[in-house]
Amino acid sequence: MHTYRELFRTPEFTPLFATSCAQVAATTIGSLALATLVYDATGSPLLSALSMFGASFAQVIGAMALLSAADRLPPRAAMAGIAATFAVGTAVIAIPGLPIWAAFAVLLVLGLAASVGGGVRLGLLTEILPDDAYLLGRSVLNICVGSLQIVGFAVGALLVGLLSARGTLLTAAALDVLAAAIALLGLARRAPRTAGRPSVRETWRTNTILWSSVPRRYVYIAMWVPNGLIVGCEAVFVAYDPDHAGLLLAAAAAGMLVGDLTAGRLLTPDWRRRLGPSARLLLAVPYLTFAFRPALPLAVAAIAIASVGYAATLLLQERLIALTPKPILGQALGLHSSGMLTMQALGATLAGTLAQHTTPATAMTTMAAASIAVTLAIAPGLRTPLPTKELPETTHAMKPATPTP
Repeated sequence: MHTYRELFRTPEFTPLFATSCAQVAATTIGSLALATLVYDATGSPLLSALSMFGASFAQVIGAMALLSAADRLPPRAAMAGIAATFAVGTAVIAIPGLPIWAAFAVLLVLGLAASVGGGVRLGLLTEILPDDAYLLGRSVLNICVGSLQIVGFAVGALLVGLLSARGTLLTAAALDVLAAAIALLGLARRAPRTAGRPSVRETWRTNTILWSSVPRRYVYIAMWVPNGLIVGCEAVFVAYDPDHAGLLLAAAAAGMLVGDLTAGRLLTPDWRRRLGPSARLLLAVPYLTFAFRPALPLAVAAIAIASVGYAATLLLQERLIALTPKPILGQALGLHSSGMLTMQALGATLAGTLAQHTTPATAMTTMAAASIAVTLAIAPGLRTPLPTKELPETTHAMKPATPTP
């Protein structure tokens, strides 16, 4: 499978894609509306920023306690249920007079649900598509995310002006209801990949299995740390150039879309293996130019070129799938997603702290240098040949579930 036409002709890919797009659109416009609501109520930039991105910190809790559900729940029911949870939670936040602390409590619950949702969605993608088409399908989902974030923030700002922040939150809730309906009506009923009930114990046990493999451990570090440090650079764009921060963010989104398109559609497997190390360095090296405070056109170009390197994470997912047995693949991909979002939140916090005590340009340069150092340090561990995917000694709960007729 090498073309988008073949991809969308694959049964169930289109409803999975549509479900993901509806959820991304809902999250994008909902987060902007909530940030506006919180800022109007508190006047706090910190609380406003946390209302948009703070839910990512809940991902680490979900990764430690709930991720076993990604392989132990029926995918269709799980995706519909998580979308419905977001619809209810977003509608609750829109209730007039709801205390700010209660809104953040709801955000925590939604962050926990999102930590499972990533594993369910990506695990289902591996079942819908053949192995050689996963990267193409994943790149299309990434393009959906990037495009809808660009459009969604613009539409969200328009809706806040037309409908108010609470009206925009209710619009986001309606989009979540739409996502749940698409999942229920468009996806086939499937049995869970693994038998047994989800639990904190099973989550910890499978995470231990995933982390105990040295090759997988290198892949996780490579997907989490360099990426998170560079997202920290993006987090200080507003402080670096308040008048052109939107342009800088748009350049980052455009570069990411180009990288995903190139990796998913244009590169052969052989070229993906060859270019992986270069892409990981490309993600950070252009940011070193900010030590010299480049003019705006050069800054935009540097950010766009660097963001093409985000495709390195897409290539590393291909390696993670090759290293992971099917019965725990959903949790493996969910751990990647939750860890990446957590590291991005930590990277933004670290970069903001550095910028507070130095300058935004110094913070960006420092984060880029740290990303390069981590990339070079772990490079030898990513050059090892792919071993056979074998499960260690497991209990009955790790065995594949009986397929649904």
